[in-house]
Amino acid sequence: MNMQYYNQDTYIYLNGDFVKASEAGADLFGQSLHYGYGAFEGLRAYNTHHGIRIFKAEEHFDRLQQSCEAIHLPYTWSTQQLMDATYELLEKNNLRAAYIRPLVFSGPNMHLTAATTANIMIAAWEWGPYLGQNLLRVCTSTVERPNPKSFPVEAKVSGQYVNAILASNEAIKRGFDEALLLDQDGFVAQASSENLFIEKDFKLYTPPLDQVFPGITRQTVIELCKELHIDVVEKKLSIQDVLEADSAFLSGTASEIIGIKEVNGVTYKEDWEHTIGASIQRKYKKLVLEEENYEVII
Repeated sequence: MNMQYYNQDTYIYLNGDFVKASEAGADLFGQSLHYGYGAFEGLRAYNTHHGIRIFKAEEHFDRLQQSCEAIHLPYTWSTQQLMDATYELLEKNNLRAAYIRPLVFSGPNMHLTAATTANIMIAAWEWGPYLGQNLLRVCTSTVERPNPKSFPVEAKVSGQYVNAILASNEAIKRGFDEALLLDQDGFVAQASSENLFIEKDFKLYTPPLDQVFPGITRQTVIELCKELHIDVVEKKLSIQDVLEADSAFLSGTASEIIGIKEVNGVTYKEDWEHTIGASIQRKYKKLVLEEENYEVII
């Protein structure tokens, strides 16, 4: 599981400059380190026949700004500025296909007050699909998705991902690949860091946005379904709905589109290759590689 994210030649972008990752210092008195008070994003760059393309870069950096605003973290950068810097970062590190991690973190402050200063770091490294390529064995977690009244669940906030670590770690210890988290009312919300779709009677169903993270890949799946004339219904899903589905899959930038083999030991009978999810998986790969001209904005 451990991997080397950088070496002595790797550059990161830090507050307007490109610096060696091995030489970048960290402030040990910041709220981000002590309290998880920071926001981040995950993007992917693909090596297409048109050159290096970051998929939906504008949407990701816009969402980074929205996440910072949701937790009152200063945000002073433009989307275009950060997009340009990221392409330059990829070039400096000679990366054609990569996972990209921008992080906004606070300046030194030990009080539980809104930050008055913030920094931005962007890193990139080669990273295959986060959950691998094989169909997943998934279980429901004893860890619940945070209550939206206690936390802005629509924001990609660093501290919130302790919740994801706990759920994912529990699933792996039980012999599964990933966890499904329920909301405070007992409905299925999402996986630890991916959105969930289930297929039933040639339709897709996915939990509504009020309890889940507004994934950009989730939205891309919905857009692709419109192109393919596949019905997508956003509704609250019980664990029974998930167990009785014909098939299911997860979506996320790091994981892309990945099918589920079983949930809580119940195996889906539908052959994955014949499911809507598999069709979406193939269309998504062609989309990010710019092999087909969809009306989805990249």
